[in-house]
Amino acid sequence: MDPMPGAPHVVVVGGGISGVAAAWWLRQRSGGSVRVTVIEAGDAVGGKLRVSEVAGLPVDEGAESMQLRRPEAVTLARAVGLAHEIVHPAVQGASVWSRGSLRPLPRGQLMGIPGDLRALAASGILGVPGLARIPLDHLLPRTPVSGDVSLGRYVAARLGREVVDRLVEPVLGGVYAGHADEISLDAAVPQLSGAVRVDRSLLRGVQQVLGAAGVATAAGRPPTFASIRGGLGRLPAAVALASGAHVRTGTTVRGLRRAPGGWRLVLGPARAPEIMHADAVVLAVPAAAAARLLRDVTPSAAGDLDAIEYASVAVVTLAFPRAAVEHRLSGTGFLVPPVEGRFVKAATYTSVKWGWLAAADPDVVVVRLSVGRHREEHDLQRDDEELVWLATSDLEAATDIRDAPLDARVTRWGGSLPQYTVGHLDRVARIRRAVAAETGLAVCGAAFDGIGVPACIASADAAVGRVLRDVAEQPEWGHG
Repeated sequence: MDPMPGAPHVVVVGGGISGVAAAWWLRQRSGGSVRVTVIEAGDAVGGKLRVSEVAGLPVDEGAESMQLRRPEAVTLARAVGLAHEIVHPAVQGASVWSRGSLRPLPRGQLMGIPGDLRALAASGILGVPGLARIPLDHLLPRTPVSGDVSLGRYVAARLGREVVDRLVEPVLGGVYAGHADEISLDAAVPQLSGAVRVDRSLLRGVQQVLGAAGVATAAGRPPTFASIRGGLGRLPAAVALASGAHVRTGTTVRGLRRAPGGWRLVLGPARAPEIMHADAVVLAVPAAAAARLLRDVTPSAAGDLDAIEYASVAVVTLAFPRAAVEHRLSGTGFLVPPVEGRFVKAATYTSVKWGWLAAADPDVVVVRLSVGRHREEHDLQRDDEELVWLATSDLEAATDIRDAPLDARVTRWGGSLPQYTVGHLDRVARIRRAVAAETGLAVCGAAFDGIGVPACIASADAAVGRVLRDVAEQPEWGHG
């Protein structure tokens, strides 16, 4: 359904998955009765979801999977015509490169916090002293948790430092590229938020959360992730197309001001600015960009947005001849604890994990290696050739793959992963209250309620609900 002439005009700033999802939700929630424009500074929609070729194969440059425990991403993929393209990992089970060897990531853990001590002991990730320290959790007095606390410090107090160093740190590093002692317990593991305030035992809390969620702890458990055949980076373009929105790429929004009946946006270069009017605006951009646009609109929100720090990372993608890696790659990949002193923080055996990629060229095996953590940007200042060499060296040490890669690609994601530090939820609440005071304005994206694809889509849905209510309550609007 096309909007009627004079229909309210909603502008979405940012064409990542949050922005295109907001455009799609605007069409769905309004029944097609609003005009939607998506403005993206880059040359294509997608943000951190992007596909390009390595050794002639399409491989994701950023996020390559979506969680199944949250339904939003898979539901959206189905709704935009990709139902038959949804795929699940061909194998399961990751490893941790701990104490010099690849060891299985134990089942029954939550963000690296163990709940199954038998599985943990069998994995060999911890040494004997680290294992012996854990049961004290049942005997120690309660660790007071009045407000938000550091996830790493709380887990260390209950289970010992080795659990943090060799389990929580690598898992958190794979999600946030951050540091456990700085990450918020309430924001990173909200499922545990209530449990740690009721039960003195963290182990019991993890077991209760996993049991309530129906998470299987035995082999053969159902997959927890999915992707799209041809790469998850296909999803944003499909969503943008299905939204029916007018998409403008290569366009920067430089200014945002309140105007009669809505908002005034300044687009394009300073030497030739373009003015666009909108009845409502959804900001689906990183925190720093949102802060810049909101500086004169709501300074308090801008200040809190500025306080959200980001980590920069790089993805080194390598393609090997199958003969070079035969029988050397088991499971989906491995995580690396910082205490191991390695350059890479994680590896994904992409061709092993995703059967469609292996079938596309049975003679080539693709491996992705992640580099970089918060405040360790110096690691990314090396040139591409050195990054490839360092990443390949770590891969060889972990898996004994000795052949040089057939092809390599380096993707740098500067300031890409928001850090959910202690107090993050309070900060987000303040931002939302300040933005909500401005009629016809909302924010969404990875900086707020979760950095995974499903969380970003849910954030977009909530933002759309907010601006559509405002538009409906302003009958004089509709001239943007």
